[in-house]
Amino acid sequence: MDKTMIFKVDELEDYMIGEVLAYVNDALNEKGYNGINQIVGYLMSGDLGYISSYKDSRKKIQKLEREKILESLLKYYLKDIK
Repeated sequence: MDKTMIFKVDELEDYMIGEVLAYVNDALNEKGYNGINQIVGYLMSGDLGYISSYKDSRKKIQKLEREKILESLLKYYLKDIK
């Protein structure tokens, strides 16, 4: 390895956010909730009561900043729009 590697923190952060959201969504759905609605409720209000503690979902999503989650979602959906 004699070449300099570029490490993109933003891409890794976006990937990790996506993984946590998918995990939390699956856990909420498994518990009988509509995961998307619950996550939206949390993102809109900041109230962690929308996220069940089942499978440590609340702890996982709480480690992420809500603003970063929204930023990541917007980047994902607006990346190809010009």
